Amino acid sequence: MAKCSDYCYLCIKADNMKQSVILENISSRLGISELNPMQKEMMSSQARDVVLLSPTGSGKTLAFTIAMLQSLVQPKGEVQAVVIAPSRELVMQIYRVVREVATGYKTVAFYGGHSMTDEKNSLNPVPDIIIATPGRLLDHINRKLVDLYNTKVLVLDEYDKALELGFHDEMRKILRVMPNLSRTILTSATRLDDRLPEFMKVKSPAVLDFLSAAAKPRERMSVVQVESPARDKVETLVDLLRSLPNGRVIVFVNHRESASRLFEHLKKAGLPVGVYHGALDQVDREKAIDLLNNGTTPVLVSTDLGARGLDIEEVKSIIHYHMPLTEETWTHRNGRTARVNATGTIYVITSEADNIPEYMVFDRSYVPTGKSSDPIRADRATLYFNAGKKEKISRGDIAGFLMKTGGLLADEVGRIIVRDHSAIAAIPAAKADMVLRLVFPEKIKGKRVKISLLRN
Repeated sequence: MAKCSDYCYLCIKADNMKQSVILENISSRLGISELNPMQKEMMSSQARDVVLLSPTGSGKTLAFTIAMLQSLVQPKGEVQAVVIAPSRELVMQIYRVVREVATGYKTVAFYGGHSMTDEKNSLNPVPDIIIATPGRLLDHINRKLVDLYNTKVLVLDEYDKALELGFHDEMRKILRVMPNLSRTILTSATRLDDRLPEFMKVKSPAVLDFLSAAAKPRERMSVVQVESPARDKVETLVDLLRSLPNGRVIVFVNHRESASRLFEHLKKAGLPVGVYHGALDQVDREKAIDLLNNGTTPVLVSTDLGARGLDIEEVKSIIHYHMPLTEETWTHRNGRTARVNATGTIYVITSEADNIPEYMVFDRSYVPTGKSSDPIRADRATLYFNAGKKEKISRGDIAGFLMKTGGLLADEVGRIIVRDHSAIAAIPAAKADMVLRLVFPEKIKGKRVKISLLRN
């Protein structure tokens, strides 16, 4: 058979059709009507290897997803693309985006804390796309559960972190079983690192640098100094939170112990708060983010584990309870707010014990009153179902159940998340007890499912 020309009419037509499907999925499934300039450039790039530099919150995940899908052929019973990210939270965020856009391709996610049995079962039939942390992917490789010999596309998200010493050996071993890569995409939100290890086999990549746009989020942020009269800033934090308007807030601390202590203190003060740090089980970390997103606990106390890789919507305020240890940490923490075209406020609680770094420039100061005309509150409660996708329960099933059996209107049913063996649904906090009373004894899709109110 004659070899197809690079400019073959049929190839161009097929590429255009694939692009149309991708754009249609982005519009209909993600609700994004137009790509931003960075995403458009990634879509048009023909480079074999690409380094994409773009600020946190700029849409990098969608950008590399588009480029990756354009590089794939029709499903053929082998792994065509692998996306590696340095944290399980980032893996889950990427998986949610890719799954919505990559219709027709089987996509699976591997990460620590996830059921190894479920992951093993997801490999039959063979997936087209694997999204994984380095350690968990290597675990599947060592067990000879995955074959990456013919994999063509590798995406390494936040490569500056993924290639740090802790992951270096794992990445070398993974690349060793991927000898036939034809495209590598590296992304970072902070800097270009030209000291790529030799095993990456990336030569003269095209660099798409959108970091100059990092100034634009700063223009949408107001950085505010809040002075604490005491070295222990906890009372100032409580007053500040009680002074803010209703909306999502993340309070950053430097240590797990501090996160737990503040969480307990804020909870006793009657604030709707959750906690997030690395010592928590994966289930509890997922729960903390879910309850923040759906309005059940709109305040989250977090270590810097929550500064990147999380899918958190519309954060109005960031509070630095502890000074960030580096400028990069400052940037990533602040990147949780003022995303896309939104605005946000950064509060830094300072005391006489703090050394304020040069990169921290305040726009104004503020003395909290402890009162707000529209205070932060829990508008939503969360119902937990002990059944999920593996039990053939869908979001539509739960929404219909809550309206028909729980007496809710369509616009009262909030965010629904269905996982392998569980699901949660946000409902009005004022109706939580009534709804639970109505649905508790009933079956969903003919199945007896345990339903309870989820509390942090």
